[in-house]
Amino acid sequence: MIEVHHLNNSRSQRILWLLEELGLAYDIVRYQRDPVTRFAPPAIKAVHPLGKSPVIRDGSMVVAESGAIVEYLVGRYGNGRLSPKADFTSPDYVAYLQWLHFAEGSAMLPLLLKLYVGRLKEAGAPLAPRIESELKNHFDYMSGALGDRDYFVANTFSAADIQLSFVLDAGGSRGPLKDYPNLVRLDERLRARPAYQRAIDRGGPYEVGR
Repeated sequence: MIEVHHLNNSRSQRILWLLEELGLAYDIVRYQRDPVTRFAPPAIKAVHPLGKSPVIRDGSMVVAESGAIVEYLVGRYGNGRLSPKADFTSPDYVAYLQWLHFAEGSAMLPLLLKLYVGRLKEAGAPLAPRIESELKNHFDYMSGALGDRDYFVANTFSAADIQLSFVLDAGGSRGPLKDYPNLVRLDERLRARPAYQRAIDRGGPYEVGR
């Protein structure tokens, strides 16, 4: 049985969603953020030294990092679902890998900077123009790549859309999501999926981006 170490209002919600899409059985080990610091509790360090969520345990295998968890689950259990065929000569597969890692490798940094620098109030004001510029750069890129299609890779729902969903959610609260109608429509489309709703039912309230 796969075990998900799940922190409320965090990236681990999309791992629950992925497991629901794959139809896999899983258990949830729940953790709550500190209401003041918003940090994860120290107990997660018993599972992984970084003390961050998501982390999954699958038998003797412990996997951290959202992108790695997604690749692991889809690669081991997907049976061709939720990703193009693994072929490094395929433009669709390479695009899938790019979007899968763009979410954490590029897109989340300015969103996190806006969150943390915003807490500095006036002391952080000099950084605001650069952060806003980078937010616009990343959301322009996503919007232009999506265009009038429904999904990012081969116009087919994939785990890359699940991984990017946290960027869209964060963009709803501290980014420019509202300025990109096609990304808003994608966000709504993803949230309407039955597996997404099942993950919310199991994982609990999810308020990132709202």
